[in-house]
Amino acid sequence: MIAALLASKNRRLAFVFSIALLTALPSCQKSKTATAPSKRPKIDACGLITNEEVQAIQGSPIKDVKSSEQSAGSFRIAQCFYNAETFNKSVSLAVTQSDPASPKARNPKDFWKETFGRYEGEAKEEKGDEEKKESLREQDEEKGTPPKKIEGIGDAAYWTANRMGGALYVLKKDVFIRVSVGGPESEEAKINRCKALAEKALSRL
Repeated sequence: MIAALLASKNRRLAFVFSIALLTALPSCQKSKTATAPSKRPKIDACGLITNEEVQAIQGSPIKDVKSSEQSAGSFRIAQCFYNAETFNKSVSLAVTQSDPASPKARNPKDFWKETFGRYEGEAKEEKGDEEKKESLREQDEEKGTPPKKIEGIGDAAYWTANRMGGALYVLKKDVFIRVSVGGPESEEAKINRCKALAEKALSRL
């Protein structure tokens, strides 16, 4: 019963965090240099990492896998929860891409630049942009610490710490993924596990 409740809470938190990330910035405003959204087919998140691969990296057999899909206006978020026998070894994977069915689809790469670009000095302040800056300040307060840039994976990657442990966001072309793991390990160990899992997923995008 406890494991089921924790699993449910974990999935809700992952979904809420993903939606919060996607809706934190005004989706109705598009950059003048926005990239055209991709027309690639829907991605099946659960098809990006096998149960055996998760078990090998996490060290616990996977009891079952649960998939879900949500539309956040301009984007489509496909999620997969790998429920491990040792629950804190479970893995959450989310894939964000342009929503092929949305007439207002945006390229996730542009959203990535808006969200993480400021940590590389890429973001530029604009007049009348107070709402966006306030949104970003609220995200920092919620997460506690700024994202940490991670080298050596994808086109760009950031680790965001949170009360549940943290999550690794990785951009590859016109898609970005989010991988999170739990457990009592150090942040460095979790980052390494997330990188190993993300590499498996990226190889199949």
